[in-house]
Amino acid sequence: MISSIELRQKYIDFFKNHGHAVIPSAPIIPENDPSVLFTTAGMHPLVPFLMGEKHPAGSRLVNSQKCVRTGDIDEVGDNTHHTFFEMLGHWSLGDYFKSEAIEMSYKFFIEYLKLDKNRLAVTVFGGNENAPQDQESADLWLKLGVSSQKIAFVADNWWEPGSAGPCGPDTEPHYWADNHTKAPDTFDPEDSRWVEIGNDVLMQYKKTNDGRYYPAEQKNIDNGTGLERTLAAVNGLGDNYQTDLFLPLIAVIEHLSSKKYISSIKIPGISDNNINTTRSMRIIADHLRAASFIMGDDIGIYPSNVDQGYVVRKLIRRAMRHGRMIGIRENFTHKIGQTIIALMAPIYPELSRNQKFIINNLKIEEQKFTETLQKGLKQLEKQIQDIKNGCISGDIVFDLYQTYGFPVELTQELAQEKNLNIDTRDFESRFKQHQQLSRTASAGKFKGGLGDMSSKSIRYHTATHLLHQALRQVLGSQVEQRGSNITDKRLRFDFSYNQKLTEEQKNQVENIVNQIIDQNLPIKCEQTTVDKAKAAGAVGLFGSKYGEKVKVYSVGNFSKEICGGPHAKTTGELGHFKIIKEEASSAGVRRIKAVLE
Repeated sequence: MISSIELRQKYIDFFKNHGHAVIPSAPIIPENDPSVLFTTAGMHPLVPFLMGEKHPAGSRLVNSQKCVRTGDIDEVGDNTHHTFFEMLGHWSLGDYFKSEAIEMSYKFFIEYLKLDKNRLAVTVFGGNENAPQDQESADLWLKLGVSSQKIAFVADNWWEPGSAGPCGPDTEPHYWADNHTKAPDTFDPEDSRWVEIGNDVLMQYKKTNDGRYYPAEQKNIDNGTGLERTLAAVNGLGDNYQTDLFLPLIAVIEHLSSKKYISSIKIPGISDNNINTTRSMRIIADHLRAASFIMGDDIGIYPSNVDQGYVVRKLIRRAMRHGRMIGIRENFTHKIGQTIIALMAPIYPELSRNQKFIINNLKIEEQKFTETLQKGLKQLEKQIQDIKNGCISGDIVFDLYQTYGFPVELTQELAQEKNLNIDTRDFESRFKQHQQLSRTASAGKFKGGLGDMSSKSIRYHTATHLLHQALRQVLGSQVEQRGSNITDKRLRFDFSYNQKLTEEQKNQVENIVNQIIDQNLPIKCEQTTVDKAKAAGAVGLFGSKYGEKVKVYSVGNFSKEICGGPHAKTTGELGHFKIIKEEASSAGVRRIKAVLE
């Protein structure tokens, strides 16, 4: 059996041997990309370099990136989907292209990991009104020995940003995950037993703001290989939750619930109760792992009703509901959180640094939700007293679920005790409407894509450097950036400070920034090592994310920061800086919103 630690290292070593420089995982909370709440792919931190900026480590890169995706949250519970996952990734920034990328993918899976080539199939782009069918990629797979019957042309095999930027077809290796049957001779992409284990995005086009497509000046490769799915495949497992990434968590859940996990939920003769138990255990393990990693980021996200905090709250409460469904009555989320930290901190030390924060917030949130459930129980008792026809309406069941997070299964249990039924069809109709509205409302928040790289947003990015240094001058050198969010209309900047700023302090900060803008100072970039940068007085925003070489941007003699860029050429380009709001973001963290006029 290959461990997750071994597989992670094998991937990095393979691509190091093919000239790729190793870069660390970026934080889960994106720095300057307002199009997403979380880092959903390894490409997000590399946006400037995919757009043409030069990366200090070179044009070939590799890493294992922490990712969170909420779009598939309803799929979690099967054997392959996850909210938090690790994406093994490598990139070519204007270096090699299709033939080298596809050949390396094939050699990594088949020759290096020794996966069965008879269980490998691939999808390629089938063409649309914007670009032709990607026959070149299909021919490359054929040349490597993949049967034509194992290659499927799919119209959806196309990646592009939300509005404009580099884009192109992609090709996805799939692996037959059903160990009980032989892989079919013909590849059917709709058969869920074919599991996607990788994806080569072939960025050969550029999309403009008016929706047109042109050949890209810089052609890029963006590879994403799922650690969890590949680990299951290489170990001959049809279930990601049977790998060493999840087994310790499942063991704790089994102990707490006094129930057993059954690895396959498709075995004939297994009861619905066991199917539901398996699904619930997977959801608990997945959701608490995701919540722990989000809270474990150094920015300090905690459960709340907005943005990333709302997702953390939803994950914890959904895990709690499923815990109660399988018989866990005690407060348990912190126990699983401790197991997650012990398991993953050797790879991601930020979990150890923030252990107290993670565990305390799990305990607090569980207590809050327990109190909410009790309120829901009292409300249900009141509703039951008014029922005349022996059936609890879907409206009542949905209101309990939506307002109090009251599980439908608990409502069913209580209804049975009172010899009542519930209108499940009416509830399901209401629930589906709610899901659709939620997806529509949050489409902009949870989508993937490259961040806005317009000239306005670049100026705002530059302004955060001036703001950061001005805050350090006014409040003290202990001030550190905790996060930022930039659009082409405003900047949002989070920083460590435990007091509300006075009007005088805000005016001082504004005046310093505007003085630097008025001086029209040059903004220069140099490449150096992290140690040399810090010795020269450069400020690092998130020290653990840097590779061996970094870019340092200097604003005259005013500020010096490690940053990926891009930036304005001079401060005079920025315009007039104005703070429009200063408020608390979280414990010990303040937030400034500002505009350039």
